[in-house]
Amino acid sequence: MGREIEYRYEAATVEGFIQQLAVCYIKNGYFFYVTGHVREGKDPRNVDRKILDRYGIAVSKFTRARRKKAGRANLHYLRHGRFFIIVATHGAHPFFSEERDTIRDARRVPIKYAGYALSYSGGAPRVRIDKGTELNLKAYFEDIATKASAKSLAAQLHKLPFEPYGGVYDQLREIFRAVEERRKAAGLERVPFSAVRWKRRRVKPFEKGAKPTSPH
Repeated sequence: MGREIEYRYEAATVEGFIQQLAVCYIKNGYFFYVTGHVREGKDPRNVDRKILDRYGIAVSKFTRARRKKAGRANLHYLRHGRFFIIVATHGAHPFFSEERDTIRDARRVPIKYAGYALSYSGGAPRVRIDKGTELNLKAYFEDIATKASAKSLAAQLHKLPFEPYGGVYDQLREIFRAVEERRKAAGLERVPFSAVRWKRRRVKPFEKGAKPTSPH
């Protein structure tokens, strides 16, 4: 009897979910996806096992390499809370026929979760704040730009729950600029640019209680 493969799929945090999906999966050609939610009252672990078994996802890196060489697709499964996603590479696999009505391509339709939008373009994964969330944030900060103190604005900007991947950083910087334009016009104290975080914190996606760490 072969040794059982340890396959980790339950992200402990939103940050871990986004990091694993962008850096480990989308970056490596897992462009095709379907998403879903585990209904209230159902045990997520039962759903996990059903999906893993149905599509033969929990396999070793050696099996994945063999499948790739044979022109077959590889799949990964990832869940945070009750939200889950199945991602796949190019190739032959029953997944494509069984999920044909709901499959999306991250190169064309971004994956949206927890205010993030993940896609692939220019040869790399792209992580941004989704458009609706970005517009809401900008409207909020423009509204309080001349009402709140510089200290309060800096604290609120710094605490925004979005890791500053390249695209996210650009969006946060635009929000900061909108605030600064209004404060400058009103002759108010400037908000320090350090309010916008620029270092993405790395996390251990599957470890509960693991704290994000800044890169050296």
